[in-house]
Amino acid sequence: MLKHELRKKYKNLRAGISPSQASDFSLILANHVLQIPIWDFFYYHIFLSIEEQNEVDTLPIITLLQGKDKNVVVPKVSGENSMDNYLLTDGTAFRKNKWGIPEPVDGIMVPEEKIDVVFIPLLAFDALGNRVGYGKGFYDVFLDKCRKDTLKIGLSFFGAEEEPITDVHENDVKLDYCITPEKVYAF
Repeated sequence: MLKHELRKKYKNLRAGISPSQASDFSLILANHVLQIPIWDFFYYHIFLSIEEQNEVDTLPIITLLQGKDKNVVVPKVSGENSMDNYLLTDGTAFRKNKWGIPEPVDGIMVPEEKIDVVFIPLLAFDALGNRVGYGKGFYDVFLDKCRKDTLKIGLSFFGAEEEPITDVHENDVKLDYCITPEKVYAF
């Protein structure tokens, strides 16, 4: 399938999930994070959910990471398709941007090359680890700046598309893992 078709399909599917289901699924995803060998690293980038888009709630994963004394890093849009990364602290203040994404107002910036693990928002993914986001390219640009060995983990309420995504570009960055309520995919 083409990315634009998958975007439409999965936005509709996600809109059909109740807030209660989304909350339950998000907790299951957080528990599944424990199955992945990521606990020897230091810096974990994680997106902050857009509540209006019924995205995976990342707060349970953030709580899990902080409970294990990991450095949590959150993004802030800094250009047309670029992001800066800020260390999440007890004093971090947030403001929603024009897309409804909570972002840190300011704080301690963390360079991309320090980030070990990235949790990535997505709408869909296939069995090969290709992913479909909102189409703005923020994460492709960001991931290109990260180290090649940085682990990339997608979070989704739905399983992998059986058919490969047909319009994958050379700049698209594949996932290493994707966590769903049903299972953890490794690519």
